[in-house]
Amino acid sequence: MAHTIYENFVLANTVEDQYNSHLDLMRTFQRCFPRTELEIKHTQGYHPHPIISIVLPLPVGQSSECELLDFEVTQSSDGSGIAEKLNTGMPAGIRVLECYEVTRPVRELYALQADVTLEYDNGVPAGAAEAIHGLLHRESLIIEKRTKRKELAEVDIAPMILDAIVTEGENALHIDLKVQAQNPGLNPQLIEKAIARELPELMPDFIRVRRKRILDAEGKDFR
Repeated sequence: MAHTIYENFVLANTVEDQYNSHLDLMRTFQRCFPRTELEIKHTQGYHPHPIISIVLPLPVGQSSECELLDFEVTQSSDGSGIAEKLNTGMPAGIRVLECYEVTRPVRELYALQADVTLEYDNGVPAGAAEAIHGLLHRESLIIEKRTKRKELAEVDIAPMILDAIVTEGENALHIDLKVQAQNPGLNPQLIEKAIARELPELMPDFIRVRRKRILDAEGKDFR
């Protein structure tokens, strides 16, 4: 009797791929899976496709080193060789780093760590690093964001900011940001709204977000 094993991919999503959507990525893998020769569980019906899901889909416009994709196989597998087979057909900007059997539920995923870069065309304003560091360490930090019903609502994001270290570089501020991942989670991009509301004179000309790690409650890599 066949048994089901849940597998995880760890993905790298580079700047070249940052404007592809969640659905674009799903379709990419649906096309690439036949190369692995794995017996992957499919949907029922006239047009079956692999059952896969992406844990904490990356917002459009952000890049990452640590996306997780879950899928099911109906055969024993240790994951070896799968990443290499998939990478032969992957488009530029997407690479599978490793594949392994799932041993932990997604509910144990707790935090995201990201590099947030605030770019200033005319140089970093004086005192900006200290001011933004203070902003991200307030006990309360209210922003406006749209709900699932497309309505504007005020949200306090301070409890979802777990840590923030701000350093100054050439024409940019770099924020090593750790945020809560779920229930509720915080999109690192939303700190731009906090700056716009509280420190409009320090608004950057451009913001870049790169997800670096997915963590459990103990601060260890989730896998």
